[in-house]
Amino acid sequence: MLFAQISDLHIKRPGKLAYRRVDTAAYLERCVARLNTLVPRPEFVVLTGDLVDFGAREEYEHLRRLLAPLQIPYYLIIGNHDGRDALREVFPEHTYLGEPGSFVQYTATLGALRLVALDTQDPPNGGGRLCDQRLQWLEAALASDTATPTVIAMHHPPFACGIEHMDAQALDAADAAKLADVVRRFDNVERLICGHVHRPIHTRFAGTIASVCPSPAHQVALDLREGGPSAWALDPPAFQLHRFTPQVGLVSHLAFVDDAGGSHPFYDASGALID
Repeated sequence: MLFAQISDLHIKRPGKLAYRRVDTAAYLERCVARLNTLVPRPEFVVLTGDLVDFGAREEYEHLRRLLAPLQIPYYLIIGNHDGRDALREVFPEHTYLGEPGSFVQYTATLGALRLVALDTQDPPNGGGRLCDQRLQWLEAALASDTATPTVIAMHHPPFACGIEHMDAQALDAADAAKLADVVRRFDNVERLICGHVHRPIHTRFAGTIASVCPSPAHQVALDLREGGPSAWALDPPAFQLHRFTPQVGLVSHLAFVDDAGGSHPFYDASGALID
């Protein structure tokens, strides 16, 4: 089984640039085109939050138009830039998003995998929270199926990555510790997939692995200095491909939106290594 993850699209209303410079809509168009050409094609796509920039209905309407050419089913996760009810209004056929006024948390069995989506939004704060209600929901969801390999999808990573201004708005540390207590009780949790930091990052967490997906648009600048400024960079746009097999588990690949000229052979027609 193969699925894709894209994150932190930050779509704005038509004609508006993020930070007055980044055409996030054009970047998403390129990403959708790339996903449609993948062979083998992913069975589904998970979008791990910050789908739009200010949670406005007009932004979600623009997002919907941009996603319309995508030929792969997709699942939406809430991020700190999103608006729960505006998202529901514009994507009414995505009934898993739940009722107005509720958290956007759901499960979906997708072939050999089970997806468990968490809502870490804590408006108006940029950082994330998992209150007792959300954690209790997660524990019940995991307890209801302890056999199927499970991927937990959430926006805020439950760990510090070393980029100070992003760590200041990560998942609340106490909530992350409670999340770890829940996750480590279920050995069928293959991975926690996250967004928010706009960079490819991986670490061990609660007996499994937690990873962060880069953005198909702008990235957070890689600055590990103490007191480093909050800044973004136009590093190559990217997404992640996750391949699951029962024999190996979940293996993840960083995939770039742009193909950089395609692939080239190692060997010539005679089978000799090209010198």
